[in-house]
Amino acid sequence: MDLPTQYHYLNTKPISQAVIRQLPEDFQVVEIPSFVAEGEGEHEFLLIRKTGENTDWVAKLLAKFCQIPIKDVGYAGKKDRHAVTQQWFSVRLPITRKIDWALFGGDSIEVLESVRHQRKLRLGALLGNRFTIRLRNLTHESEFLERLESIKTGVPNYFGEQRFGREGGNLIKGLAMINGEFKERQRHKKGLYISAVRSWLFNHIASQRIEQGLWDKIMPGDIMMLNGSRSHFLAEAVDDALIARLQTFDVHLSGPLWGRGTTLVADQAAAWENSIVDPWRSVTERLEHLGLQQERRALRLVPEGLRAIKESDGQWLLSFSLPAGSFATSVLRELCETLQT
Repeated sequence: MDLPTQYHYLNTKPISQAVIRQLPEDFQVVEIPSFVAEGEGEHEFLLIRKTGENTDWVAKLLAKFCQIPIKDVGYAGKKDRHAVTQQWFSVRLPITRKIDWALFGGDSIEVLESVRHQRKLRLGALLGNRFTIRLRNLTHESEFLERLESIKTGVPNYFGEQRFGREGGNLIKGLAMINGEFKERQRHKKGLYISAVRSWLFNHIASQRIEQGLWDKIMPGDIMMLNGSRSHFLAEAVDDALIARLQTFDVHLSGPLWGRGTTLVADQAAAWENSIVDPWRSVTERLEHLGLQQERRALRLVPEGLRAIKESDGQWLLSFSLPAGSFATSVLRELCETLQT
């Protein structure tokens, strides 16, 4: 089954090009936690800076180093391997056990801080991430700066290419799996493949709203999401007050993460979404049969603290913060075409 994966740009495809990730330090990520560890308890929280290592690998190293089961290691979110990233991990250790964390890691892994807490660090326990990205060999700098100003009001909240795997492999396997053409025994991989299918459907709907001029237009029955929250409400009537809230980023339009049950949208918005997914009914029906719950995701992603500093001719340092679950690549895609060496 061929799916449309050429998603629309908000402001047409950029002319500018730039090289990213030439070195790991060209792409830096700092996790923004959602709470502060209390200072006591059987879980030791570790702030770790890692270079060129993925999160699961570090978690396995921690389990081996501490001689504990991998289930006793926690983290709030997975970070890119090809980067320098700073994030929190937790390890379950007796309160009386003291570990010299200077002995853990090496050239690519360093423990920056440790503090005790009562509970394990769980997936999703973060507000977001701060990104610092070096753009090399940037072309058409004036166009880049114009786009930088324009996206301060938001970009499409697309799921990034990472979600779909190399050459879309996760999406291909996900479609084959829900069609009964492929079986995956590992639970976490099954979840990864199904998530890729749901993410594609969201991206497709977001792209269609842009194409049809509905990116910033509220339809009766739209589900509005509160900024910085998963809370949402039904737009039963479109009035000036609601439009003002959308324009001031207090609320955002949303798209579906498909699942079972009645669609959350209503009226005109429901009719429109159904018309968009109608050609893909076999996909949506199979997602519903998996038992996944209907969820919503904001269509708009607003980068906080967005700025670019020119380091030298053709070299810029871009920085911004994003909420949890969003992709820096969705911001970059609206600014310039990125190349990797």
